[in-house]
Amino acid sequence: MVKLSVVVPFYNVQTYAPDTLTSLRANAREDFEFLLVDDCSTDGTSELLARAARELPGAVLLTHARNAGLATARNTGIDAARGEYLAFLDGDDWLAPGHLARVLAAIEGLNCDFVRTDHVRCTAKSRTVHRVPVGRRGEVLRPRDAILPAERSTSVDYPYAWAGMYHRRLADRGLLRFTDGLRTAEDRPWIWRLHREANSFAAVSTLGIFYRRGVSSSLTQIGDIRQLDFIRAFDQVLSETADDPDAEKLLPKAVRTYCAIIAHHLASVDRFEAPVARKLRARSAAALKRMPQRILHEALDTMDSERAARLRRLRRRPVPVSAPLEATA
Repeated sequence: MVKLSVVVPFYNVQTYAPDTLTSLRANAREDFEFLLVDDCSTDGTSELLARAARELPGAVLLTHARNAGLATARNTGIDAARGEYLAFLDGDDWLAPGHLARVLAAIEGLNCDFVRTDHVRCTAKSRTVHRVPVGRRGEVLRPRDAILPAERSTSVDYPYAWAGMYHRRLADRGLLRFTDGLRTAEDRPWIWRLHREANSFAAVSTLGIFYRRGVSSSLTQIGDIRQLDFIRAFDQVLSETADDPDAEKLLPKAVRTYCAIIAHHLASVDRFEAPVARKLRARSAAALKRMPQRILHEALDTMDSERAARLRRLRRRPVPVSAPLEATA
């Protein structure tokens, strides 16, 4: 019987994949499987994964005939997973030895739907600890209670799928699947749905995942059209939250977060290619007009003056009737 399935997508990370695979070996157990998803890599990643499939205990190699993106690659792994529990890792990150076993012991001991863990963010030689924004540790909580308050960082603002472990019953309910085709911000609708619909979770102080920032091939470093998928991701958050019985309480948080992400991208608009920057402004203006206007007004009133002014200017921008509702390529 497989106790834990770990889904690990890879795409053109030949420089970093050896560290990832070495860390998986240091976490291997006879009842663990590692689902290595090659998302149609074009560098030397495929050769590294083929060797790992032969040499890494528990490795299962899954390949895409064309590049489909992180969300779809994770879904490929979820569909193939056989474990009682599931976890995620990205192909350029790594784990401390024995980390998975420690998190597994925590979730089994707490007997909850999922647990969230802290992580170490690695930028060049810098190392900083980032903690789950949940104060009560090692205690089973109701996930939707951790969405609010709107004006403070909460559990839905810590969207990293790899920072935790999840019981199979969530996969059976469809709660672990990602929106196919989302090329960035794929964790955002996922974390919101998880917190609205799962029954129980806990934050645990188990530090052992290392998240590599500043990778040149990462979408966070590339200013192309794929970055604009955050609009489609947050439109989904708003749409699904609007259908929730607690929509009146939860929507202010969703709108405020959406506004903060728009403001973040506008503040760094110079890193985008010129045509993409124009699309960013136009699609962000259209997104502001689609939001519940009373809630948007209240959100802007509680934001810092610089971000609020930037968004108010954008809100006044005329939006053509033909402006797309989603950030499609």
